[in-house]
Amino acid sequence: MNILLIGATGKLGSAVHSALTARGHKILTVGRTAGDLRHDVADPEQVTALYEAARAATGGLDAVVSAAGDVPYKPVTQMTPDDYLAAFRGKALSQIELVRQGIPHLAERGSFTLITGVLVNDPIPTGSAASMANGAVESFVRAAAIEIAPQRINAVSPTIFTESVPEYGDFFPGVRPVDLTDVAQAYVRSVEGSHTGRIFELS
Repeated sequence: MNILLIGATGKLGSAVHSALTARGHKILTVGRTAGDLRHDVADPEQVTALYEAARAATGGLDAVVSAAGDVPYKPVTQMTPDDYLAAFRGKALSQIELVRQGIPHLAERGSFTLITGVLVNDPIPTGSAASMANGAVESFVRAAAIEIAPQRINAVSPTIFTESVPEYGDFFPGVRPVDLTDVAQAYVRSVEGSHTGRIFELS
């Protein structure tokens, strides 16, 4: 398959890239400052340019995979309206735009795989913006699935990565981490399987 991978140079994106490449897929990587294509998917105009560049590079896409999303972490009392808007644009709207604009560029039975996270159901202090954005992504996935068939859409919802415990483990006391290789396999399942409207939870 020809797969467009957004956020390919981060911890998760690198693991997903390795897993999909090992399965024989052709990966076109996207990042703000690194990758085959350089685009900021938080900007709808750059999403348009991204799909045009991807079509020129591949001739057609079979899957779009997102492993990127930015949100601020602050106590609720310190959050501003702009902080919440930034979280929505950085994690939710950016991925929604990937789907909205991507539908005509994707194969008839192609798939979208988005990233959400455990904070939807298991919030932490300072994580209200992440919980909000993740919840929006999951609701969108379920709603879009009933409209875009036979194209498919799913999301992967991991808890803290084992590889990130040294930096962020204190924010997730008692939470069992998940290895990046396991998260990457959930992406493989979404891309190669037949499910749609699913949230693949890893905890």
